[in-house]
Amino acid sequence: MAGEFEGEINALHAEICAGLADPKRILILYQLHDQPRTVTELVQALSTPQPAISRHLKTLRERGMVIATRQGSSVQYSLGDERLIQALDLLRAVLRENLSRRAELVDRMG
Repeated sequence: MAGEFEGEINALHAEICAGLADPKRILILYQLHDQPRTVTELVQALSTPQPAISRHLKTLRERGMVIATRQGSSVQYSLGDERLIQALDLLRAVLRENLSRRAELVDRMG
């Protein structure tokens, strides 16, 4: 059981955590949650150079976090799994709560 769990955790880290390691990739996922987008649309929405967006999309695509679909001469990217956004929202809630707790502690000490 422990070995199986450890293997799953290692895979989680390699696939999901590594995919989310760059904040720009998380922003891309949120953009794709709204609607499928092309590289050009993501470049404009995130004010990021095209080569950087393409590299991030490659990383996300390799991990199954985004899906590329050819639409004529362009490629549209969409979210690979809606649960990614649910997980990110949950992590953001944990972060907000932790920051709030820290701020309360500082207030009490000051």
